[in-house]
Amino acid sequence: MKQKKLLYTGKAKSVYRTDVKGKLIVEFRDDITAFDGGKKDTLKNKGCYNAGVSAFFFSCLEKNGVKTHFLEMLDEKRMVVRELSMIPLEVIVRNLAAGSIVRNYPFKEGTPLKPPVIVIDYKDDSRHDPMLNDDLIIALRLATPAELKRIKTIALRVNTILSNMLAQQGITLVDFKMEFGWQGKTIYLGDEISMDSMRLWDKKTGESLDKDVYRFNKGDVMATYNRVAARITKVPGAAKKAVRVPKKTRKQAR
Repeated sequence: MKQKKLLYTGKAKSVYRTDVKGKLIVEFRDDITAFDGGKKDTLKNKGCYNAGVSAFFFSCLEKNGVKTHFLEMLDEKRMVVRELSMIPLEVIVRNLAAGSIVRNYPFKEGTPLKPPVIVIDYKDDSRHDPMLNDDLIIALRLATPAELKRIKTIALRVNTILSNMLAQQGITLVDFKMEFGWQGKTIYLGDEISMDSMRLWDKKTGESLDKDVYRFNKGDVMATYNRVAARITKVPGAAKKAVRVPKKTRKQAR
């Protein structure tokens, strides 16, 4: 497979066309941003960790019946995916109150949300990703009621699988973001699932194990990503070969 023309450049990923119809290459760059791009840096090996963990999660979800865009890894930073017609929605599942839901609503941080709360934002940087409700989604023709129901069902299914998987390694899945897209008549989970798009807490210490370490200067970001990637991929019976730890840190990750 040959990498062709650059199709799209995001804050931390680049998407390329290939010489195979219906397949794209996603490159996970070492860039990291926070606060709507107000804080930016480049951190060595960061792309490798996010690509590897995303591939690991996608492989595990596929084994559990969730359709994803993931096909294979080309190398430590490049992933082959199905080409999707992306739905401009950011679907966030929240298991505990943290982040913006605490800032905007009278929740105390760490409050369990039972059942989990689904929040959906309109994916539009120029509008700062405003929150949507079901009526707005339907009025904007972003999804039909049936499609929206399907998206929410998949999101909750992914939440259950990942929450149980991470709990085995002493990690609480506080909340995480997903994006979806169409290929033909099928909705697939797309984008990424990594430390950049999740909020993870250590069950014993409450330590942040995600991009909050970068957002709020809580410590060494790459050391944290290294440790959590190693912990995540130790889940018994999971598809370990999908993860490739950067060569210079493999010994440390063990």
